[in-house]
Amino acid sequence: MALKDFAFKVLNTDKFARRGLIETHRGNINTPAFMPVGTQATVKACTINDIKKTGSEIILGNTYHLMIRPGVERIQKAGGLHSFMNCDLPILTDSGGFQVMSLSKLNKIDKEKGAIFNSHVDGKKYYLSPEESIRIQLGLNSDIVMIMDECPKKTNDYDLIKKSMNLSLHWAERSKKAFGKKPHKALFGIIQGGLFKDLRVESLKGLLSINFDGYAIGGLAVGETQEEMFTVLDDIKDELPDDKPHYLMGVGTPSDILGAVKRGIDMFDCVMPTRSGRTGLAFTWNGRINIRNKKYQNDNTPLDENCKNLDLNKYSKNYLNHLFNTNEILGSMILTLNNINFYQELMDQIRKNIENGTFDEFHNKYINKL
Repeated sequence: MALKDFAFKVLNTDKFARRGLIETHRGNINTPAFMPVGTQATVKACTINDIKKTGSEIILGNTYHLMIRPGVERIQKAGGLHSFMNCDLPILTDSGGFQVMSLSKLNKIDKEKGAIFNSHVDGKKYYLSPEESIRIQLGLNSDIVMIMDECPKKTNDYDLIKKSMNLSLHWAERSKKAFGKKPHKALFGIIQGGLFKDLRVESLKGLLSINFDGYAIGGLAVGETQEEMFTVLDDIKDELPDDKPHYLMGVGTPSDILGAVKRGIDMFDCVMPTRSGRTGLAFTWNGRINIRNKKYQNDNTPLDENCKNLDLNKYSKNYLNHLFNTNEILGSMILTLNNINFYQELMDQIRKNIENGTFDEFHNKYINKL
């Protein structure tokens, strides 16, 4: 039986906000969508069944981490990433460029060889070229593959960002060639250019000429302000293709997501809900809660009375406060699941308000509350 081709269609719009559907052979993804991050073949502190119960329809894995541990060959022998981690959802894999920049203290960028870096785990030297990144992601059997790009640190050095952007375009061409034709998979390009409008537009136009299945905005969530991030999105929102998914990488807070959807973004990923859950910070419809605070010691109300997942409402703030203050693992598990569930409820409400033509009102109600 032939595998279903990757496809995307916009179902509704409310100004720049878009309600859409991504079709894959592993299932459909309603957009705007949030992808829980499963960096090392696991969404930390959660089972795949729990992730699915939150309404998550796709997760993210990472090339850099998986190539170091356990290695692509080991995952291939296990039948690919889906079999390895017992996940039947679609999986998008990041190419590893961001981690090379952020994690490796010793790295060098070579136009032809790619990124040459030392592992943050044991110092072993690796070479990650565009071709190698694509080979690894196809070896993992990813459903959505990202091109290899260079993700520079935040800087006002125009010449440095321009050089990096041009290198990413060169690597984009090589990534596309290495990917070839995989009808049941998708390859996304990554727009670079820092905070400079002309470089962002130039990068996007270069990627459009190569032609990808989706377009991601990279090089953000690296220390810029929310206003700067929204400005970058405003600079390119008129140029993004209507018939392809728009993916904002590594973002972000609920208010980041609301503002980005307003500017035409369809896909998001971020470690924030899981990382916050492990440290005692809960996202709720009434704002954020630090469950470690003493004031919750005798509060027997649910974490979020508006949460639609009734299983999560079985645990009181009092109990969760106790779990975190005694370093019990269950506290991290419950709060992580709560946060992922909240993000998915947020995306569901975003989609419904776009369908109803009321997204601006929803945006304005929650942009400064969540």
